[in-house]
Amino acid sequence: MDLSDLLSVQGIVPSLKVASKKQAIQELSERAAALTGLPEREIFDTLLQRERLGSTGVGHGVAIPHGKLVRLDRLFGLFARLDQPIDFEALDEEPVDLVFVLLAPEGAGADHLKALARIARVLRDPATATKLRATTEANALYALLTQPTASSNAA
Repeated sequence: MDLSDLLSVQGIVPSLKVASKKQAIQELSERAAALTGLPEREIFDTLLQRERLGSTGVGHGVAIPHGKLVRLDRLFGLFARLDQPIDFEALDEEPVDLVFVLLAPEGAGADHLKALARIARVLRDPATATKLRATTEANALYALLTQPTASSNAA
């Protein structure tokens, strides 16, 4: 699975100014609602409910908030590079500055998990993460996120 299957340039936020985890989820829910046509509140509640189960801050400055929505018809991604790192209650207790929201249809079991694994693999790559942090242009961020990686080309 390629991130280009879930992400568009419109789904890239190159410089999000937020002060908290809740504010980040609120802002990203608003942007996801504009792109998916689903109610912002439904997206926000779904992401917040998932966070209550345990932080989606996976470490190394990365968070992958995610959830399933009944009325969504395909996997959908949104990426934000935060202006300033925030506390996301991450597993390694490091502040987060790279956030990838993944929304999935209710019935997307294996595809949802494959997409989460792919996002984590891309964002955990130290070279990619460094480039993402140094880039402030949506098209360039999209190109970095959707470029083929060595692991996906290895056969």
